Amino acid sequence: MKFILGLLYALLFAWSAGNAAAHALDPGYLEIRQISPDAWSVHWRKPDVNGQPMAIDVVLPDSCTPASGPDPMSDGRAWVSSWIVECRADVAGQSITIEGLETQKNDVLFRWHPLQAESATLRFTSDITVQRIPSEQTAWSVFIAYFQLGFEHILEGWDHLLFVFALFILVRDPWRLVGAVTAFTLAHSITLALATLGVLNVPGPPVEAVIALSIVFLAMEIVKGGEGRFRLSKQKPWIVCFGFGLLHGLGFAGALAEIGLPSNDIPEALLAFNLGVEAGQLSFVGALAVLVLVWRFTALPISQTATLVTAYGIGSVSMYWLIERVGGF
Repeated sequence: MKFILGLLYALLFAWSAGNAAAHALDPGYLEIRQISPDAWSVHWRKPDVNGQPMAIDVVLPDSCTPASGPDPMSDGRAWVSSWIVECRADVAGQSITIEGLETQKNDVLFRWHPLQAESATLRFTSDITVQRIPSEQTAWSVFIAYFQLGFEHILEGWDHLLFVFALFILVRDPWRLVGAVTAFTLAHSITLALATLGVLNVPGPPVEAVIALSIVFLAMEIVKGGEGRFRLSKQKPWIVCFGFGLLHGLGFAGALAEIGLPSNDIPEALLAFNLGVEAGQLSFVGALAVLVLVWRFTALPISQTATLVTAYGIGSVSMYWLIERVGGF
């Protein structure tokens, strides 16, 4: 048994080390802003991959020169370059390509700002590496782009998933669980909006540390859950989740700040991002529920020992994140 537990902890720490940043919402970002009838400023942000810029490049329309800018410089989180291009023809309807994105598990968000038309937001993926520059932007395209970002963020943000996983183990009643997850979403929607609009401004490292601490708290509640005493986290989990959701919202805001919001469609983009997060959380909970049902029908019941081992594993990974983030202050 000791060998099994030791192996489990080794796997957990190896996994956490590989995902130490915990947030995976770090897409590339391309912004092209018109500054005169024939001139455009280009801002190109590549994600960092092990200290080097991701192997992707923007390919502008043939009528625009120069086709590429200076070598990118690191800003501590990504690799950024900016330059001015001259376009000999109207670029609306022409194509932009993100070369190399087809081999990456990442996205690129594209913001387009012409002088005489509405700004546009497009999203490149590994499956969609070529986009036509639109002549006009629709609110629906903004909604879809930010809904997908929110959905993918929660499913790739290991710390938020671990929080939801711990909550799933702690709260056994399905309706209480759905209520708790919804309260979590409502709370982080509030702080996400306030931080995005500049009303709140909290440094990132302390927020990330407290987010890790919130997962440690849930792990401790799982361990103590069998003591028979009234525990607010189990009886009224929505209260606890609302409080922690306020903190997680600040973490979401830090991630969203990296890509920005369309200035003309901020309410739609915020709503879409939050709905995407909620959909991702409920999808994750649904997948966990299916796995538990399959396990119960095909194997032995889940024992208290297995629950405790899982709780200690969650707490260990979260403490690793906490120590690393405290070290980043």
